[in-house]
Amino acid sequence: MKNLLWYLTAGTRGGETRGKIISLLKKTPSNANKIAEMLNLDYKTVRHHLEVLEKNNIITAVNKGNYGAVYFLSEFMQANIKLFGEIWAKFGKK
Repeated sequence: MKNLLWYLTAGTRGGETRGKIISLLKKTPSNANKIAEMLNLDYKTVRHHLEVLEKNNIITAVNKGNYGAVYFLSEFMQANIKLFGEIWAKFGKK
């Protein structure tokens, strides 16, 4: 899990955006439109990163396939949220 989180948040070009999305969903589940609005990002950019996170079992969606799908941290991610916090703290200070 540690290697996966490093890769997804610090090892790729979109890592910072994915880290911000994870941090946001840690606080409150949300849909793609709200995430784009709160992070001041393009909707299509957010959708791309949500797909990457979902593919890697970091987030899960309720009502998937609909415009208003709500995204949550997966149980797998919730069990490893402390690890994410440690990685994000190091990455965010660069």
